[in-house]
Amino acid sequence: MASNPSELVAEFCRAWATPRPAEIAAYFTEDAVYHNIPLPPVHGRAAIEEFLTGFCAAFEGIEFIVHRQICDGPVVMNERTDVLRRRDGKEVRLPVMGTFEIADGRIAAWRDYFDLSAVTEALG
Repeated sequence: MASNPSELVAEFCRAWATPRPAEIAAYFTEDAVYHNIPLPPVHGRAAIEEFLTGFCAAFEGIEFIVHRQICDGPVVMNERTDVLRRRDGKEVRLPVMGTFEIADGRIAAWRDYFDLSAVTEALG
């Protein structure tokens, strides 16, 4: 894994292209929090992996197109478009604002802000 917060988040974003829930979950600390606003937060690496397993089952991959990324010490924020590639061949583009808090070289907190109706469409 990358050594500085900005590179770690960039590497993490690239990992979603061929989503492997266990591999993605390994980027998190044991007690991490993953919160897709406005859904309830997911607490702990094991629970995050379980959530990702269910979520990723609907997709062949997700491309994170990062438009801007800024880093302030252990906090990384990015504005991006997530391109969700469904298993039926359709794609859904989701504008997202993400905030990552890094601790000991791993993600301790990840919050994504987006329009929930777009995700509902992607899964529907």
